[in-house]
Amino acid sequence: MQPFALNYARPARELVVSTPYVYDSGLQLNVLADGRVAACDHALLREVGTTTSTAGSKTHFDD
Repeated sequence: MQPFALNYARPARELVVSTPYVYDSGLQLNVLADGRVAACDHALLREVGTTTSTAGSKTHFDD
């Protein structure tokens, strides 16, 4: 017997998302393609809301 919900369930479409910044391990910050710190770009912060990375949680146990 198949549950009722499975008759209507559809796989979620995968969103194609690209971030305009990358993590710089030397600076330990997210930087834009032109080398500026991503957190200083107010337009970017308004658009994406944050520039968090997972680097802190991998290196500090208390993050």
